[in-house]
Amino acid sequence: MNEVHRALKPLSSDLPYDSELAIASLSRSDERLGFLIQLVGDYEMDYRPTLHVFEALCRSITAQQLSGKAAATIYGRFCDLLPENMGVRPEAIQALSVDAMRSVGLSRAKTTAIQDLAKKTLDGVVPAGDTIHELPDDEIMDRLTSVRGIGPWTVEMLMMFRLGRPDVLPATDLGIRKGFAILYDTIELPGPKALLKYGERWRPFRTVASWYLWRVLDLAEGALPPP
Repeated sequence: MNEVHRALKPLSSDLPYDSELAIASLSRSDERLGFLIQLVGDYEMDYRPTLHVFEALCRSITAQQLSGKAAATIYGRFCDLLPENMGVRPEAIQALSVDAMRSVGLSRAKTTAIQDLAKKTLDGVVPAGDTIHELPDDEIMDRLTSVRGIGPWTVEMLMMFRLGRPDVLPATDLGIRKGFAILYDTIELPGPKALLKYGERWRPFRTVASWYLWRVLDLAEGALPPP
């Protein structure tokens, strides 16, 4: 295990969990994943902490099924509709008409989703401020997926990249499923249930395991020998 630590540079101290401990734990519990960790190197999660969950989810809804450039353009126009002294807040959203929101490029479904997000935030279903950091993962999932247009994958990405949760495994994510199939040399992509079952050995650091599985797709062909 010390060899694993020597192979990697010190990891980000900004994360709310110990990524060095995570790497040691994963390498001990799964030799094949440990090999991948050494091959890829540093754990460089793009962690962007936020206390403004409402705004983060508005961005996510806007970006659904769009390229990054198109999503940024529409979101910028959407923000221009809002009073400068309020920003992206549920109170400001409720003051907008459907026609105004549609005029900046939001589909009817996304407009409805953002309106429902605003209502559920004001009602307290969607936590505001730092309240969400006090909730367990399963409660966050239950609350946020009650919002129209927000599914489990969107919540998983929020928990991983914005809330810094260490034990998230997005089992429906195609990139993770492909990375698993390549790493473990399976004939078919694993189904979500099979992936979750195998991933039990990665607890409580399934976020870190997921990040490394995404990196498999960046490796040169033949970089991974057969298991």
